[in-house]
Amino acid sequence: MPKVFLGGTVNGSKWRNYVMPRLNIDYFDPVVEEWNDEAYKKELYEREHCEYCLYVLTPMMKGVYSIAEVVDDSNKRPKKTLFCFLTKDGDQEFDAVQIRSMQAVTKMVINNGAKHFDTLDECISFLNTAPRKIRHTSPV
Repeated sequence: MPKVFLGGTVNGSKWRNYVMPRLNIDYFDPVVEEWNDEAYKKELYEREHCEYCLYVLTPMMKGVYSIAEVVDDSNKRPKKTLFCFLTKDGDQEFDAVQIRSMQAVTKMVINNGAKHFDTLDECISFLNTAPRKIRHTSPV
């Protein structure tokens, strides 16, 4: 059964709570109570070995590392990289300048060969109908 790495915004965002119960494939949720070296190594392992890496970025993100991750994966492993950005998350919204930046990131990710989705439901639908046997052993 395929497995998806659930990367992207943490910082109190509830997008994973929406996605996880709706998936009919395995998933890895990298969110842990205490971030340490062991958690970091586990995250790197799962990013490498999951059939898909889904990155959801929302206005609740405080850092930019998730942007670097999705661009990196879309470049190194485009066939397994999935991307979605949400303009709203709870009471937070991206402003017009941030939306333009996220659209530029989206264009970069797509140009690298990865898939982009406009909504969480589109991501879920894709993952739930994804092929059951795929291999991603080397970058394309």
